[in-house]
Amino acid sequence: MWNDILVDIFVNIFEDGFFAAIAAIGFSSISNTPRRAYLTCALIAAIGHAIRYVLTMPDLCGVHIILASTVASFAIGMLAVLFASCIRCPAEVCFFPALLPMIPGMYAYRTIEALLSCLYHTEEEVFGHYFYLFAYNGLTCMFIILGMVIGATIPVFLLKKLSFTATR
Repeated sequence: MWNDILVDIFVNIFEDGFFAAIAAIGFSSISNTPRRAYLTCALIAAIGHAIRYVLTMPDLCGVHIILASTVASFAIGMLAVLFASCIRCPAEVCFFPALLPMIPGMYAYRTIEALLSCLYHTEEEVFGHYFYLFAYNGLTCMFIILGMVIGATIPVFLLKKLSFTATR
């Protein structure tokens, strides 16, 4: 029984990382990334997205998605700085496509949906409910993106010598 549960968990983690890797390759291809960096971007995206997935799993860690996205973005930034010299590209070439699969699209969609519902309903109680949803989803989306930016750029400044010598 425990083996089945562990296999399911590992399959879910692998699937999450695999689909993030595919998305990272797609984003790399449209952002003029050198082809030698595609696999590195895919690997970094898979690891980062899998970290976020594991951290947000209620049975394992149960961390809120804002903190989990920040930690995963930090890992993406560290890996991008470390792999940048191997592929002879700046770290940003790796971590921008790797971060894009973690953009909180559902929170952004729910924010706009709640805003439109606020504008449509005039009863105070219903308006208050949709305004709450608008504020919650909007703030969550904003702080996830802010955490991703901060988490990914800290390694560039922490490992400044390694980061800026990657392309020399």
